[in-house]
Amino acid sequence: MSEPVPTGATGAAEAEAGPSQPPAPAPSAQNKPKQPVVILCIGMAGSGKTTLMQRLNSYLHSKKTPPYILNLDPAVSHMPYSANIDIRDTVDYKEVMKQYNLGPNGGILTALNLFTTKFDQVLSFVEKRAESVDYVLVDTPGQIEIFTWSASGAIITDAIASSIPTCVAYIIDTPRTTAPATFMSNMLYACSILYKTRLPFILVFNKTDVQPHDFALEWMTDFEAFQAALGTRGSGGGGVDAEGGYMDSLMGSMCLVLEEFYNNLNAVGVSAMTGEGMREFFAAVEKARGEYETEYKPELERLAADRKDRAEGDKKASLERLMLDMNVDAGSSARRPAGPGRGARGTGTRGGGDGAGEANPFGPHARNEREDRYLDDEPDSEEEAAIRRQEEEEDEAAEAEDYDLRDMEEAEPEIGGLPRVSPGMAWPRPS
Repeated sequence: MSEPVPTGATGAAEAEAGPSQPPAPAPSAQNKPKQPVVILCIGMAGSGKTTLMQRLNSYLHSKKTPPYILNLDPAVSHMPYSANIDIRDTVDYKEVMKQYNLGPNGGILTALNLFTTKFDQVLSFVEKRAESVDYVLVDTPGQIEIFTWSASGAIITDAIASSIPTCVAYIIDTPRTTAPATFMSNMLYACSILYKTRLPFILVFNKTDVQPHDFALEWMTDFEAFQAALGTRGSGGGGVDAEGGYMDSLMGSMCLVLEEFYNNLNAVGVSAMTGEGMREFFAAVEKARGEYETEYKPELERLAADRKDRAEGDKKASLERLMLDMNVDAGSSARRPAGPGRGARGTGTRGGGDGAGEANPFGPHARNEREDRYLDDEPDSEEEAAIRRQEEEEDEAAEAEDYDLRDMEEAEPEIGGLPRVSPGMAWPRPS
């Protein structure tokens, strides 16, 4: 992965902005380093993400502010624009499928996971170009769940948002949302992504050259209009009565639930083919930048401070435990008898007298003067006493058995010169 050669399109603009900075009333704000806005383009497969990326790239080049582009889709076969950093230059999607015996979705997910392990280098390239670009465009995989619900997608999003102002552009296929059920599905998915990323969010209704997005804006602001659309068009699910079906009732309830979601959402309509709505889109991006600075960034700094405080607390607790262990060890060492030659009492010798002679190798104290002498006469514990009694009984039993064996083995004495009586024999009767 090599860093692309920076373009000089923004050099003149920076030169013009330079002299105006010193007389500004708030020098601390003016001296703040310039940061671009990262636009994460997320959307369902077929919603026109790649085509919209090309339109955004073309529009920014026409304004003499070329963007910095990242492609995170390893399975795309053709891109109508040139990316500064392309995941395909790092990870071979087809080779990943072959080596790991994966299908298409598994190959995309694994390729993105492998690329995420080096994303710190990608982020360093982006930060190096931060002062020379105004916008960073990020194209995500067509399978939306791979980026939004995977660990790699969350890592990439958090890594970018933690250092650079970031917003999410959720791209919707407008012609396919004319059915209330499809519209509600898109809104629920957008709501889930918003609460998962916690970033400024923009709803982008694409393909307005085919179908204007006025109906969608009306449904978002007027609950009765959405209810009327449910009554006339139905849920589009089939098999259930449109006027009294449970799907219509469910979607009507969800529309009421999402009312707060609609009120705090930026929605624009664009056409990736004609370029319509580009100005409104970038106006919404600038508004999202302000939301990032006022809402997301303070929350991010608070979370970072909390993590730092917890780390400091854990470090302090570990240090206290270590010091406590060291104090216990020091106290145990202090209770031990001092070695030869330490202190006034450490000069004792075997010979006594004037202190001359060989030092006592067993310490300066006699047996009855040691600090641990109480251990000599300390009574045994109940367990030790029981063990000792059992051992004594076993010894006594073994000794008694030995005595019995010796008694049995002793030869019987002869009586009156008669032979010893063997087992089974009897003395002869007198005649």
